Amino acid sequence: MATTSAPLKARAKIRAFALGLPGAGEEFPWEEDAVIKVNKKIFVFLGSERNTETPGISVKLKDEEAHGHALAVPGAAPTGYGLGRSGWVSIPLTGGDTPVELLCDWVEESYRTIAPKKLVAQLDAG
Repeated sequence: MATTSAPLKARAKIRAFALGLPGAGEEFPWEEDAVIKVNKKIFVFLGSERNTETPGISVKLKDEEAHGHALAVPGAAPTGYGLGRSGWVSIPLTGGDTPVELLCDWVEESYRTIAPKKLVAQLDAG
């Protein structure tokens, strides 16, 4: 049980962080799989809470350093369905000792890439 509770706790923290960003909202376009959107565009794929075998997130990282760092996480890979070509990285929440704070930094970078400038300005002003 301990192996699944830590990734789910990390997922819950990441979800709460993402939903706290200006204009962010959660949707479930594929049954149980959750995504967080801003301005009708996805900035983080959260997957399903029930996925205890391979829980993970996917984010869009334009910054080369962050992109490379995220890909260095054990088990991380370019996101499938051609999204990897656009900078999307899938990061397992079971892949070692990646701090939740760093994952949230990557979520924020993904948000900044996707969100309209006025919402990014609200984030910077806050």
